[in-house]
Amino acid sequence: MISAKNLKKIYVNGDTETEVLKGVSFDIKDGEFVAIMGPSGSGKSTIMHILGLLDTATSGSYHLDGKDVSKLTDDEQATIRGLRIGFVFQAFNLLPRTTVMRNVMLPLMYSTRFSALEREERAKEALKSAGFPEDRWYHLSNQLSGGQIQRVAIARALVNDPAMILADEPTGNLDTATGEVVLNTFRELNKKQGRTVVLITHEHDVAKYADRIIHIRDGSIVKK
Repeated sequence: MISAKNLKKIYVNGDTETEVLKGVSFDIKDGEFVAIMGPSGSGKSTIMHILGLLDTATSGSYHLDGKDVSKLTDDEQATIRGLRIGFVFQAFNLLPRTTVMRNVMLPLMYSTRFSALEREERAKEALKSAGFPEDRWYHLSNQLSGGQIQRVAIARALVNDPAMILADEPTGNLDTATGEVVLNTFRELNKKQGRTVVLITHEHDVAKYADRIIHIRDGSIVKK
């Protein structure tokens, strides 16, 4: 599914250049559960942004499903991002005074592919897949616990039925027990539904839930 070859990323601020990625290469197969692990500032989140088509590499190549995404237009990349990739972030990024159901439907709201009924049905299926309790589907998101909020964020990532889920430090704001529940949800999505999961983390206890760990430090892969 993913083939990254010699990815480099340099940020320029005035006369200062900062090389965040120093030529990283790796492959991720369809249906794998992979963790990219490294300390703060290692470049792991930059990798996730490139994989999720939220940023582009300075040089190197990134093929997704056999396509060189650097050669696609912004609109083509946005289409792939909307249809093939689901994002889960540490900060949840939910609308606090909006119901769980509407938060999950949000990625579908501007699509003409689905009717209002279809959007709601897809949201219900996503919430079920994320293990979110049905009796709280119409609660406001600011009435939920941290673990419940992250499950809503997972459901929102699933609502477009993506082939790949990118999770950036998804347990960073959760206690240990709640984090384990969330990580087991990712494992079930991978094992039972065959979704590719790429997990970004700095913690080994989190990374061990994956089937394979890619270690990155100072912008270079040290083990994969």
